[in-house]
Amino acid sequence: MTQEGFKRKLSAILSADVKGYSRLMGEDEEATIRTLKGYRELIAERTEKHRGRVVDSPGDNVLAEFGSVVDAVRCAVEIQEELKVRNTELPENRQMKFRIGVNLGDVIEDEKRLYGDGVNIAARVEGLAEGGGICISGSAYEQVRNKLTLGYEYLGEHTVKNIEQPVKVYRVLMEPEAAGKVIGEERPTPRRWRRAVIAAVVVVILVAGALAIWNFYLRPPFEPASVEKMAFPLPDKPSLAVLPFANMSGDPEQEYFSDGITEEIITGLSKVPRLFVIVRNSTFTYKGKPVKVQQVAEELGVRYVLEGSVRKAKDRVRITAQLVDAQTGHHLWAERYNKELKDIFALQDEITIKIITALEVKLTEGEQALVAGGGTDNLDAYLKILQARDLKRHQNIENNHKARRPAEEAIKLDPDYAQAYRWLSGTHVIDVWLDSTKSPRESLRKAIELAKKALSLDDSLGGAHGLLGNIYIMRKDYEKGILEAERAVELEPNGADAHAFLGMWLRFADRAEEAIPTLNKAIRLDPHTPGWYMHVLAGAYRDIEKHEEATYWAEKAVQQNPKNALSRVVLCSVYSLAGRMDEARAQAKEIMRLNPKFSVERFARTDPQKNQVVKKRYIDALRKAGLK
Repeated sequence: MTQEGFKRKLSAILSADVKGYSRLMGEDEEATIRTLKGYRELIAERTEKHRGRVVDSPGDNVLAEFGSVVDAVRCAVEIQEELKVRNTELPENRQMKFRIGVNLGDVIEDEKRLYGDGVNIAARVEGLAEGGGICISGSAYEQVRNKLTLGYEYLGEHTVKNIEQPVKVYRVLMEPEAAGKVIGEERPTPRRWRRAVIAAVVVVILVAGALAIWNFYLRPPFEPASVEKMAFPLPDKPSLAVLPFANMSGDPEQEYFSDGITEEIITGLSKVPRLFVIVRNSTFTYKGKPVKVQQVAEELGVRYVLEGSVRKAKDRVRITAQLVDAQTGHHLWAERYNKELKDIFALQDEITIKIITALEVKLTEGEQALVAGGGTDNLDAYLKILQARDLKRHQNIENNHKARRPAEEAIKLDPDYAQAYRWLSGTHVIDVWLDSTKSPRESLRKAIELAKKALSLDDSLGGAHGLLGNIYIMRKDYEKGILEAERAVELEPNGADAHAFLGMWLRFADRAEEAIPTLNKAIRLDPHTPGWYMHVLAGAYRDIEKHEEATYWAEKAVQQNPKNALSRVVLCSVYSLAGRMDEARAQAKEIMRLNPKFSVERFARTDPQKNQVVKKRYIDALRKAGLK
């Protein structure tokens, strides 16, 4: 494993988040954001005061690093005491209570970001704290137990996701009267050997009762996902989000492998029409963040969440996975695998089938065949395609060119590997999109040839059908493009991109009314919606002259990605058509700032809209706003 660019070290990690954050946001977003901003500033100030640094602060989470556990716990106590005072100034239902966890553990630092078990344990320990409370791990407790005027309550050993050994957890007692006390911790006392057998028997007898008491009376309560607080209505079929499997190898360069495993499982599940599966784009927004099942379920509008980890070492792979019902906290299924790397294909299929079985969905023979990954028996070819896929996703010239090499090498290793031809075809299409080819016509010719080769080897590849449809639309062959897109949706009913591309091509083919529900389905499957989904939907509403709806989606697209000039082109045309000329001209100026070479004439020439009357209407609107 290379050590270039990062280092290992022992650190005290403080992890914090807001209890009931989804509820607060649902009731009053602006007030919640104002309060959160002020509280996070306080946390940052106290962290600096106690010689720590804030590493990351996504959403309502805060991750901080300290050189000393004593400093970290002192900081946590001071934060909670000051936040408690601030909360008294707010109505009870608007009070913002943070949960804090502290752990001492090994971490990996890469460009000032932290990874590893030390961070993971801190996040999980935090999840056991109450709002306004602090929990610490056993390793942290050993450092502070005789050094601070605090008390501690032992909460037992907890199995932590992705960590092999159970973790001891203590609740920090901040009340002055609790100072020096340790509640609930068992302390071993010497026993004569004649009593050993009796003691063992007593332990066996008491274990069942102790576990029952812990389960029903002492275990920190699971915070269930609330259907009422979900961002979207629950589908009428089992709904699932697969979180990115954590890379436990300790080598950041192995991220592509753990990400690839996650994607293969998502792809397999997405082919089942009786499931509702959130796509990669949305679930990967949680990558590397200490999130909770309840939060994920409420934000994505699903009932079930799959979590897991991957550890790849030489010729072996270890995978853990657990499927949780977010409304009850029950584990529907959990498993740990330790296999040779060559078994990875069968292992991915097994995990996928086990999840489907746990959700009580029965597959037909044909569906079972579709779910199975298959494709190649050549492990090296498979790993090459994982690398190519990871590089291509960046969609920039440099990485796109880099992605071509492993795809070509995969074909040499296995000339019958359909996915290799599919991903190689995609690099040529992106060359055309990015204007990084000397001959767009030749690039499209190569892309078609490779996509057709992929489908000749495996006609069930929804992605290859979608890619071929994309190429046909670029050549303004609308009928062929839509047929391929419809086939992609049929093969991957949970594929958000498949639905989005079909919606876009229906719009280009002058079928905007049909495009709108298809695009809405894509947005539901991908709640962290890409901006292009939204501006395509805005364009569909604009084409049928529903300017209010068009404005709503175009504005959202620009808010999501202010640097996307194409989203601003759509918004500019919508404002202009709606008679909002000052706003249209402002968007025109932003378009020219983002792309000084923008030309209405060139845009009109490359825009594949079939209906020339509709096209002339929004092109004239752009000129009216001041674009040339």
